[in-house]
Amino acid sequence: MDTKRKKELLEAYKNRHPEMGVISYRCKETGEVFLGISKDTKSGFNSNNMKLAANWHPNKRLQELWNKYGSEGFELSVIEDYTAKLESLREQCLAADPNARRIWR
Repeated sequence: MDTKRKKELLEAYKNRHPEMGVISYRCKETGEVFLGISKDTKSGFNSNNMKLAANWHPNKRLQELWNKYGSEGFELSVIEDYTAKLESLREQCLAADPNARRIWR
């Protein structure tokens, strides 16, 4: 990979804004729902899916259902996305305090 492409990818990574929110695993067969919070929903799903696939998830009931029904037996969704709300709150805090600055650009 050339240097220019590396710089582009690094800049894109630095400027990404991951979706934060409540993630949900709903078992289609039983109707049971398992909820979690994540600062990056994409990586949250990825992490949980890897643990489930490896039969290593800490929630034994979720693992049991996953083993029985597989990934096709679940509906994955983001119930609530807090990214925009948090960004709005940050802007309010910045406006309220003239000495406040963003940590990241």
